Amino acid sequence: MKIVADQSMPRVTELFGSYGDVHLLPGRKISTVDIADTDILLVRSVTKVDADLLEGSNIKFVGSATIGTDHIDLDYLQSTGVHFAHAPGCNAQSVVQYDLSVMTNLVSDWQNKTVGIVGCGNVGGRLLKALLSIGVDCRVYDPFLNHDSGITTTDFESVLDSDIVCLHTPLTFSGLHPTYHLLDAKALSKLKSGSLLINAGRGAVVDNQALLACIKGGADLLVALDVWEPEPLIDLELLKYVSIASPHIAGYSLEGKVNGTSMIFKEFMDWQGASWNESNSFRLDEMEICPVVISSVADAILASFDVGADDGRMRSVFEGVEANSMLVGECFDRLRREYPVRREWKAMAFDPERLNLSRNDYLTLTSLGFNLG
Repeated sequence: MKIVADQSMPRVTELFGSYGDVHLLPGRKISTVDIADTDILLVRSVTKVDADLLEGSNIKFVGSATIGTDHIDLDYLQSTGVHFAHAPGCNAQSVVQYDLSVMTNLVSDWQNKTVGIVGCGNVGGRLLKALLSIGVDCRVYDPFLNHDSGITTTDFESVLDSDIVCLHTPLTFSGLHPTYHLLDAKALSKLKSGSLLINAGRGAVVDNQALLACIKGGADLLVALDVWEPEPLIDLELLKYVSIASPHIAGYSLEGKVNGTSMIFKEFMDWQGASWNESNSFRLDEMEICPVVISSVADAILASFDVGADDGRMRSVFEGVEANSMLVGECFDRLRREYPVRREWKAMAFDPERLNLSRNDYLTLTSLGFNLG
């Protein structure tokens, strides 16, 4: 069988290669011509999978190595009998690390602040668990949480009144609680003065034009955007005003990407009626060696992943690029395509002779999942 896959999916050829010929393509450029004689389509979030793409094709299985599904027309796939698989939770830990790197960069005493979490699914739930484990005061808004989840929730306005607000909702346009422009001009005006807003969910959950007007209007607000409206043709004026900018890479750890590929491969094997065992998965046993002395929680967080470096690369790439030009999208996609390898906390090895931590900091880092030996 013929398999077309996004070229940014690690290990995809090794895993799927025994089932057919794997053709790797840029995800945003996969077209009807590319999949005309294809059986299996494997994508990430940049490929819109709907009737326009699939009509007339022989696609029988679509796998998306992502948590979200807003780029997939699920109703169309169901109506045509195409089997669908995705990877909920695959890169949740990576996004948590992004959030804490942002907090460490912008709010020196973030552990003593109130953190509001909008959306408490795979990512938001992981973030909540991490923060509660080290004693951070948290507020949660998620109208879809089950009563038996064990998570205490509050109303949207109370979360907006937090010192730090983290957005981790899917993008939805209908139903009782649509998230499209959930943070519109009215909601943005309710954010606490001096607070930090982090969006590592979906770009259009925040009305980007309203956010720009809010900041330009003098709002005392720190903003970190990993996701934008729209992508990849982001607003370069907004880029100038946000505190930290990154090109939709919050979940781009090596572990997160490999997890995504492995999860859809497992469901593919189930769909094929093949048996699954641990030999079918990839293990990332090699460790990243931390090269610096660690004397604080902040040192460890930024040594493992400093989002400030991503911010610097993004601003450098867009310097001199004209707004609304096609080059904007090309630069955004190039940043994602050429993103350096990034490891998760558990894969960071620390030299005991370079650890100079207080007992409290040591306990905080181990609670967060750092491997301190």
